[in-house]
Amino acid sequence: MINIICVGKIKENYLNELIEDYRKRVNKYHKVIITELKDSDIKTEGDLILKSIKPNDFVVTMEIEGNLIDSVTLSSNIDNWLMKNSNIDFIIGGSNGIDERVKSISNYKLSFGSITYPHGLFRGILIEQIYRSFKILNNETYHK
Repeated sequence: MINIICVGKIKENYLNELIEDYRKRVNKYHKVIITELKDSDIKTEGDLILKSIKPNDFVVTMEIEGNLIDSVTLSSNIDNWLMKNSNIDFIIGGSNGIDERVKSISNYKLSFGSITYPHGLFRGILIEQIYRSFKILNNETYHK
């Protein structure tokens, strides 16, 4: 299972529709859920994130300082991670970032660049990239 663990709720309907559309698309390939946590101070958010992670999960933190990779490499990584782990958790922190305790247990730090995205839009971009990864892995037309 893929679990996108994120701090905060999306208020904009158009972003919720985008995210839900891609979640349904990904579910044709692999089960994906989205766990929304209440935004708060960074320590409390860290506590909530840590409670959402199971001991054997593969943890991918979304960090500006993380690895910059292309979509093909992400698809290969997801394939390898799923071969070795039953669950992948993608962690999207709140507006103050990700608690150091969560970063310290991260198996992979992933970056989509050094610019800041609105939270809801970033969630949509992440789930679209997960969908693109499965299309690439299945040699289906989508990725160009």
